[in-house]
Amino acid sequence: MTVNYWHWAKRIGQSVRLFRNLRIVDLHAIHHALCFLRYGNQHRESSIENRATGFTLLEVMVAMAIMAIVLVSVYRMHSQTLAMNTANRFYTQAPMLARGQLAKLETGSSGIISGDSGNFGDKFPGYSWNVSTEEIAIEALGEVTKDFKRIDLSVSFNNNEYVYNIKTYRLMQE
Repeated sequence: MTVNYWHWAKRIGQSVRLFRNLRIVDLHAIHHALCFLRYGNQHRESSIENRATGFTLLEVMVAMAIMAIVLVSVYRMHSQTLAMNTANRFYTQAPMLARGQLAKLETGSSGIISGDSGNFGDKFPGYSWNVSTEEIAIEALGEVTKDFKRIDLSVSFNNNEYVYNIKTYRLMQE
């Protein structure tokens, strides 16, 4: 049996022109309105009662799996960002600290002591330095070669997790 929707639309107070002029018509809503007029409350209530509500267990598990994958990737990205930030901060500060410590050691009255080490105090917690010197013998320099030294200075962070080394040569008279 074919339902004449235009006839029922006139009964609920809508004109035929209104339905023809609409570009998008929700046929499902019109069907429910017309069924309400034709059958009364019984048909509408039974269709609501028969409709499934809520989520199935499968839908919940799929949603949880998607959330777990997303959260694990976000956590990994966050931890990688923190590690990169620590490394970048070290490789920015370490050259400045090494140059400063080298300048302190060169201007010191006792000269550079081989095997000396220390830390940078409360301003830079976790940073430490270690210096070693070695005499360099170059025959072409002749007698000056006894004052020629190689200085190795290393700056480390978090118990040698990150290490920055600097090597320089100086002519130093003792």
